[in-house]
Amino acid sequence: MEMEQFFKAVERGSSTGQEIRAGLTTFLAMAYIIAVNPSLMVAAGIPANAAVTATCLGGGVMTILMGTFANRPLACASGMGVNAVVAFTLVGVAGGDWHAAMAVIFVEGVAILILVLCGLREAIMDAIPVSLRHGISVGLGLFIAMIGLKDGGIIVASESTLVALNSVTDPTFIVGAISIAATVVLYSMDVKGSLLIGIIIAVIAGIPLGITQMPTGLVAPLDFSSFGAPFMSDATGTMGIVKVFVTPTLLIFAFSLMMSDFFDTMGTAMAVAKQGEFLTEDGNVEDIKEILIVDSAAAAVGGLVGASSITTFVESASGAADGGRTGLTSVVTGILFILASFFAPIITIISSAATCGALVLVGFLMMSEVIEIDWSDLLESFPAFMIIAGVPFTYSISNGIGFGFIAYVLVAAVTGQIRKVKPLMWVATLAFVVYFFIA
Repeated sequence: MEMEQFFKAVERGSSTGQEIRAGLTTFLAMAYIIAVNPSLMVAAGIPANAAVTATCLGGGVMTILMGTFANRPLACASGMGVNAVVAFTLVGVAGGDWHAAMAVIFVEGVAILILVLCGLREAIMDAIPVSLRHGISVGLGLFIAMIGLKDGGIIVASESTLVALNSVTDPTFIVGAISIAATVVLYSMDVKGSLLIGIIIAVIAGIPLGITQMPTGLVAPLDFSSFGAPFMSDATGTMGIVKVFVTPTLLIFAFSLMMSDFFDTMGTAMAVAKQGEFLTEDGNVEDIKEILIVDSAAAAVGGLVGASSITTFVESASGAADGGRTGLTSVVTGILFILASFFAPIITIISSAATCGALVLVGFLMMSEVIEIDWSDLLESFPAFMIIAGVPFTYSISNGIGFGFIAYVLVAAVTGQIRKVKPLMWVATLAFVVYFFIA
């Protein structure tokens, strides 16, 4: 009863069982990060067991905090994209010192947290025109579907056409297709937990096809040696965080990553809020300040423990689409991440192809926002279109949002509607211009 009073599951049209199931769905949709992020962190120079421990515990703790502090079904983990930048670019710029690279992440996380506490991040979200908010939701839907199709081996890279259809006999394609078919069939039959069951079916189907790999062990030892990375010293005795403030290039990286984190979470929150039914008619996300506080703190924690930037995962939308309405969904996901730190070899058997169906279905559900855009009004529609196209085509939430912001100011200026651009939209747009030149 006390748990019900805290999370308000019944009040939001859910139940404890539904929230637990949604939390498991979100975890399975995100489980690939347990294998992928450590592999990138190892490339950056972090010991393998330490990278697994940081990834699981960092994501788990911040996800539980999201659930208890914001009470919304959002999960956190090391963000894809930023972790690759850390491994293959930032460490090199820092002279091979991964402690300094993590210090950059820590600094940008603290900077975003300060902006949130000052109300700036929330105020910028409020300044975004409603049409652009709808565009963000649709763009995120296409992005999520694209991630699903890529992970499911349905589409592949092509030198001649950028993307192409994969061979239908490829085992990954087959598992991805089974994942989509099972999820859609179950969803159309109103089966509770259709997304979760679809993932499980695909995992089983992947066994004879060699996509679902049998675990190499049961238990992995914990290693806390990467914790406190920004305050560790390199061979010269210089702490990572000190190196950041005396190296202009590293400060530029901090600003660039801050912009990416700043707007990626904005888009992700809107996407999950749409599925979790906490997005208002005018496109505002309920409890957004609490969400942004935890997300910003998570970025700093990611740098502190050596897990790269921890951020709100767009795959959270799969759990929300499966019925998650409260923070209990996040608490379940977070607990599973913490348990996974001990049993990582077992969890990593869940292939990304198996989660393809859940992501594609979520992408489909998010497309409904497109009818909310007034396509007869150039100022409302063209900037929204630039976001819709920019997010999946550049494989970046922040890039797509930047395209839309710049387009909105440009169209407003040439159509004599410049007064519609709110001051903070000007600030965000100018920040994006700087971001695109230095990114």
